[in-house]
Amino acid sequence: MSEEKRRIVSSRHLADGENWEASEVEYGMIIAYNAFSRWMTRCMSAAGNTDLTPLEILVLHNTNHRGRDKRLTDICFLLNIEDTHTVNYALRKLLKMELITSDKRGKEVFYRTSSSGEVLCEGYREVRDRCFLDGLTKLDISGHEMREIASNLRALSGQYDQASRAASSF
Repeated sequence: MSEEKRRIVSSRHLADGENWEASEVEYGMIIAYNAFSRWMTRCMSAAGNTDLTPLEILVLHNTNHRGRDKRLTDICFLLNIEDTHTVNYALRKLLKMELITSDKRGKEVFYRTSSSGEVLCEGYREVRDRCFLDGLTKLDISGHEMREIASNLRALSGQYDQASRAASSF
């Protein structure tokens, strides 16, 4: 079978006709998402915590980002999460595990990584360096190419956001 005819798609019925390549990209995102989720939990486990879900790991890292206090809305916005309840649940679990702290200022609650949360994030970074980044050099992808991939993924996410708004009006 020629390379041109070989299609690795998410669902055959979504790959009929023009723009079938979108289904190929979607399949790539599906398997990348699942691999990334699995990676996050195993990396965090190797760093010393086996009790966090992928979302909780993302919330912890985002709370730790730049050492700045963050509100629930800030975290949801930066992670592009619409359902604040799932992030709020993650924050409560991280608080209970003493990986983050909270500070109420007026009506707003601000979150910050605790010292044990910072240590865990640093441990995650060390495992990531040894297990992921070291192996990444074998793929022969330059820093410029990685930035292009990231830019394209952000652009695609914007297209999916716009399409989800359009689908809501059906």
